[in-house]
Amino acid sequence: MRKFFDAVGKYVREADMVLLVLCLVSALYGLVLVSSASRSVSGSQVFVQVVAIVLGLLLFVLFSIIDIDVIADKYRVLIVIGLLFIASLFIFGTGEEETGNKAWLRFSFGFGIQPAEIVKVPFVIILARMLSRHRDRRMMNSVWSMTRVLLVFLAFFGLIVVSSKDLGSALVYVFILLVMMYMGGVYLRWFALGIAAVGASAPILWTRFLSENQKIRILVVYDPSLDPTGLGKLWHQNLSVQAIKLGRFFGSGLYKGRITQSGIIPAQHSDFILSAAGEEFGFVGVMVIFGLLLAIIARCLYVGIKSNDKLGMLVCSGIAAMLIFQTLENIGMCLKLTPVVGLTLPFFSYGGSSILTVFVAAGLVCGIKMRPKPARFRQITDM
Repeated sequence: MRKFFDAVGKYVREADMVLLVLCLVSALYGLVLVSSASRSVSGSQVFVQVVAIVLGLLLFVLFSIIDIDVIADKYRVLIVIGLLFIASLFIFGTGEEETGNKAWLRFSFGFGIQPAEIVKVPFVIILARMLSRHRDRRMMNSVWSMTRVLLVFLAFFGLIVVSSKDLGSALVYVFILLVMMYMGGVYLRWFALGIAAVGASAPILWTRFLSENQKIRILVVYDPSLDPTGLGKLWHQNLSVQAIKLGRFFGSGLYKGRITQSGIIPAQHSDFILSAAGEEFGFVGVMVIFGLLLAIIARCLYVGIKSNDKLGMLVCSGIAAMLIFQTLENIGMCLKLTPVVGLTLPFFSYGGSSILTVFVAAGLVCGIKMRPKPARFRQITDM
């Protein structure tokens, strides 16, 4: 027993307790919001969220103990497993009736997982290893090296879009790629070539891969005439904005939000959790959410910069990129500034896959902080 407590004490001293506390406070605040936003919905959302948070904490500790270099050295295995996991949606994918995409694998008792959500973390590790393999910047920017990186990205991105039609999750992968390439020291000419390629392929992607429902959902935010009554594609967002307005500065109080408790906002306990926070906790409650997420993102970047290791820096940057994109898109979606693409608010929205993913990601960052490389191994200066 003494050895156990000694081990716990050592872990507390060495781990990034600032990051752990930020993540736990965010998740518990999210749990309160989920309990309010799901009161009018049948199901066991609160129980599932509690279980996910507990498992998330255990996974945080586990992945903080595992050396990131050990995981990254198996990046080829991660590629195969990740692609097979996403490809399973071709056969077992469900959810198209409710959300318009087959992004879920459902099991008994209503339990389900979202492969594209979970694979984000392995994707970050894969890119980090591929971008940090060469100490020489010119070798990293070689045609062969960049081609390998882009082929891996296209395999994940294309498989997500084709197998599940989950454009929201696929866009997170795009942002992760861009941020990690920039932080990794990729030449700007590769970004220029990428922009040109996207511009050339955009008409094909728009006409061949997006359904009419997805097209309208994207365009209606910028062209409200596509939904003149506001009762169609803008219904979610109009109600969300109205709920946030009703909250004013301090909110109407927990379980007292008129719109929140009516249950008329679809997916309010998941994608539109911010509207519940805005109505019942007001501007103050929303700013607390924003502040917590900003602090978590800043902490990830800080740990990456202080790691003295290019691999660690890239992993932390990729995780920060994942959190940044999902935060901005989800908040923008709830404020009717960006299209509804079905992305959760990290740590706050309901969803076991989402909670487990962000805690695993944070655990990896903690592990990088616990094992800083000596300055002589620093590779960032070689870029």
